Amino acid sequence: MSVTTTGQESVSATLTFAAPAAKVFAVLADPTTHAAIDGTGWVQEAADPAPLTAAGQIFRMAMHHAGHPDGDYETVNQVEVLDPPRAIGWLTGYEKDDGQLEFGGWIWRYDLAPHGPSETAVTLTYDWSAVPQRIRDYLQFPPFGPDHLADSLHHLAELVPARAGR
Repeated sequence: MSVTTTGQESVSATLTFAAPAAKVFAVLADPTTHAAIDGTGWVQEAADPAPLTAAGQIFRMAMHHAGHPDGDYETVNQVEVLDPPRAIGWLTGYEKDDGQLEFGGWIWRYDLAPHGPSETAVTLTYDWSAVPQRIRDYLQFPPFGPDHLADSLHHLAELVPARAGR
């Protein structure tokens, strides 16, 4: 496992595990698995369980964070990268009172590099380089501890074999 901070505005972790890239990608493209993958415990469940199949697709997640003003809240995510089975990523935001979607400028991205037919190196990157100053004024980045990405990749490595038979 390697965790690296690239510059001042992104952090990545890489883990290689015994699973083909297509099976790993299938788990990542299934929003119903995201709560089990999440290393913070903030993701509760998929509000939109449909598989992620296209860039621009919107999916919502039920969340909980003790530091959030509402405790329980919902995020709106927009698929930004979808290149099966090599890469998947999404922007995270929320729905404003007027129904418009607003994204904060951070992206979650998984890059998958096959190492033979049954092993894949997975790199998870959290990049906040596009976050505007008005958001940086009240949110600290990254908003989680350094172990979050590594924990998420370990959860993914445990989940893939369990989901492979589905």
